Amino acid sequence: MRYAKKVPEWRPDIHESLVEQGWIPLKEPKSLKMAILYSVPFMIVGGGGAVLSLSISWDVTIEQFGIDPETGAISFTINLLSIIGFLFILLLHELLHLIFIPRFITSTSTYIGLAFYGGFVTTEEEISKGRYILITLAPYLLLSIIGPVVLGIVGWMPAMIGAFIFLNGMASSVDLLNFLLISTQVPNGAHLKSNGSFTYWKQKAEA
Repeated sequence: MRYAKKVPEWRPDIHESLVEQGWIPLKEPKSLKMAILYSVPFMIVGGGGAVLSLSISWDVTIEQFGIDPETGAISFTINLLSIIGFLFILLLHELLHLIFIPRFITSTSTYIGLAFYGGFVTTEEEISKGRYILITLAPYLLLSIIGPVVLGIVGWMPAMIGAFIFLNGMASSVDLLNFLLISTQVPNGAHLKSNGSFTYWKQKAEA
């Protein structure tokens, strides 16, 4: 595992080598800006899923998210505790991606870092489709779907934690977009590999 200031860049020589070996480029957004744009509808899906999970054990109202039901105005308070909490949930989100990457500790092609848009984890290791989906969805499922249910069972759900769970759900929009792209384009049994921020897949021959 290595620290990087930015996601490794796409390399044309690696692209040519992968294509020659039978790897197929995934049809995906060609830039981070486009990925964020395409993922906007998934913010609603991710946030909605988090709210549904929260509602199992918490009487959810829009006022708890700082929304005035009459005017629709949004207000929130920023203090040191909320900043620390936001940074913690951001770090935890990326760490949950990381720990599901095979051999992430010893891997020399797995990167973690911080950028202007937040944290990131990326790997150029060859990964099976099932594991890739697990890596992609782990932060959303554990923090925004399973997490609220567990906290509800133990009877602990501060409003700030609920807000962070909701924010994590919305922030998982790119992950949900990637899940859709992989699920609809990559056949079962295939493996995936990255070249910078671009993804390739290859059907593995049966033994």
